Amino acid sequence: ALHVALILQRTGAHAEVLQPALLHDVVEDCDGWTLERVEREFGAEVQGVVAELTEDKTSTWEQRKAAQVEHVPRLSRAALAVKAADKLHNLRTLAADLESAPDPARVWSRFHGGRERTLEMSRRLVGALAARCDVRLAAALRSALAGLEAAALRDRTRSG
Repeated sequence: ALHVALILQRTGAHAEVLQPALLHDVVEDCDGWTLERVEREFGAEVQGVVAELTEDKTSTWEQRKAAQVEHVPRLSRAALAVKAADKLHNLRTLAADLESAPDPARVWSRFHGGRERTLEMSRRLVGALAARCDVRLAAALRSALAGLEAAALRDRTRSG
């Protein structure tokens, strides 16, 4: 979450975007956090952005990832910025992990979709986000996706 907020801060984002950037995964990942608690402690605007970005963990991986892509056209400006920065951070982190891993298959094993489905869903999400978000974030997303694809290609070459 901190990396997402830093990416957004570097693009000139305001506090109304930075607060939900710091909290965007709190309901999914932290015990005791609900949307009601986010609203109580941070206000309705922050809660609204967090709610737009919170995944339904009862759905399958495929359903959740498809819903993310389908939801992009309806995201508020703040949620769109947070989603784009989060995806940017995830792409960069995955590419760096692949580059440094002695066994890239172990990196991919952390992903429910495996290498090919994860790459395909990343392409779809980057396309949807880049079509709507700030031009700097869009360019960074496309570049990070290209870097990930290059790393995945090298990984495929190494693993045969």
